[in-house]
Amino acid sequence: MCAPMQLIPAIEEFFNGYFSTHDRSEKTKTAYRVDLEQFAIYAGPDLALDSVSAVLIENWAADLRGKGYSPASMRRKTVVLKVFCSYWMRRGELTESPFWRVKLSLGRVEQLPRALSELEMKTLLVQAGRNEQATAIRRKRAVLATLDKASRPFHQYRNLRNLALVDLLFATGMRVGEASALDVADFDVEESTFRIQGKGGRDRMAFIVDHETIRIQREHFKARSGLGHGSKALFINAARERLSTQGIANVIAHFRQAAGLERHVTPHMLRHTVATLLLRNGVDIRVVQEFLGHASIATTQRYTHVAKDHLIGVLRKRHPSLRLRA
Repeated sequence: MCAPMQLIPAIEEFFNGYFSTHDRSEKTKTAYRVDLEQFAIYAGPDLALDSVSAVLIENWAADLRGKGYSPASMRRKTVVLKVFCSYWMRRGELTESPFWRVKLSLGRVEQLPRALSELEMKTLLVQAGRNEQATAIRRKRAVLATLDKASRPFHQYRNLRNLALVDLLFATGMRVGEASALDVADFDVEESTFRIQGKGGRDRMAFIVDHETIRIQREHFKARSGLGHGSKALFINAARERLSTQGIANVIAHFRQAAGLERHVTPHMLRHTVATLLLRNGVDIRVVQEFLGHASIATTQRYTHVAKDHLIGVLRKRHPSLRLRA
């Protein structure tokens, strides 16, 4: 009779098996590993896989709550563990899922998207434009003579790239990972469209309609083409490699600081901002869903709470009944 599988080897085999048939990003794989290893540490190194019980899971959740984890984080961790148990049920190592007997109350998750105000968004875009204009002026001056010849093309390109990034994130609402994954071939210059590799294999088209955005994206594409195609990535770093999501976050952080914005600004906040403003401007929620690439309308509906707050605030100041009752 074979000895029961231990939890830690089961986690390793899960990663070798599950992710060989499920296309997930490296970020997702890392998150899965962190959550499962955290559970293994709590459960103990010698625990058998079939000893994972409902009571153990409930106690782990209570431990997480005691350590101050948010309901959203706790929900994510338990979902990962549930996927893990389901995998080993399909493989025959577990006769049933311990989650069938788990009773958890993780609390209500209220995560409203954090969006910038119109003024903050405008300030960020203006700052990005100023940086690019300053570089254009310096191109005409002798300061470039201090750079070696190999560095000059990228030095001239970088600020235009940064402007194009900020402008594109706001214009299309694409995720930072989607922007990083763009290739040169994904931009149709004539049609002013981008082919986006969305989450879960849901590819979509992004349309840019603002004349200034079209100009910026075409200028960036021309400058990027001038650097050659050693990499197929549309946005590249000084090493001529694909600009990472962290690199894009650093660009946003630099502009935020230069513009004097006190709030912490992430690339994803630009996505939240354009979605919120579209709804405020009366765009149908189904159009916003398609624009953002959401699989479910329920995900898009989070933004209606932010738009509703704005609407109520305006009505409290501008509704005609207020004047009639004065």
